[in-house]
Amino acid sequence: SAIYEGIKLYAKILKMPTFTQYQDVIRQLKPNMGLDEVLLELMKRECLSRQDNQLRRRIHTARFPVTKTLEELNMSCFENIKPTFIQQLSSCDFVKKRRNIIMIGPPGTGKTHLAISLGMKACACGYRVLFRTAATIANELCEAKDAYRLSKLETTIEKADLLILDELSYLSFNHHQSDLLFKVVSERSERASIIVTTNLEFSRWTEMFESETMVAALVDRLTFKSHLLDMNGSSYRMTNAVVND
Repeated sequence: SAIYEGIKLYAKILKMPTFTQYQDVIRQLKPNMGLDEVLLELMKRECLSRQDNQLRRRIHTARFPVTKTLEELNMSCFENIKPTFIQQLSSCDFVKKRRNIIMIGPPGTGKTHLAISLGMKACACGYRVLFRTAATIANELCEAKDAYRLSKLETTIEKADLLILDELSYLSFNHHQSDLLFKVVSERSERASIIVTTNLEFSRWTEMFESETMVAALVDRLTFKSHLLDMNGSSYRMTNAVVND
């Protein structure tokens, strides 16, 4: 009808697409419901739709390699971390307080799963999140510098409320990569949160970075007011493979 087409047009102009669902809302409400209640229900739907779309955008922008949730996490595999502490972290209060999380442990102990899960929770809480492996972000920074786009990339990283650096241990960084990565970490110190996953104890970080002085400064900035998670224990991947077999 002309009325419905008019509603569709104005809903599009006002960017309120859920208002085109008014007929469904009327059918679902009780017969004695008034127009104000129909309007209220439409406004609720519009708000929920916008919140859902915003969450989808935040998750897409974060660039998680896979979707992982805390509900899927087998917390019994974490020998040195209490489930109550993980639940505490899931409130994302650490992001609000601009604190870091450093997860240290061998491969397969659930570090990446936990990091992604906390990143997803942060997205749900309305925070902007970026997920990168250490190798990826180091290469992105170098490529941006060569293409005269470094300032733009650094601004994007700075705007993230939570930066997740995964796999900080699988390769050594050259002088240029080290400097750029150090700058990213330094500029976030006490301003925004970082989650780092690594296989190496701090004493072995000189295997990744050329300068011992830089390593000392990097560790100092990352560990200041941070949560250190000891992920040493039985293999999370192997345990879950047996459980899910």
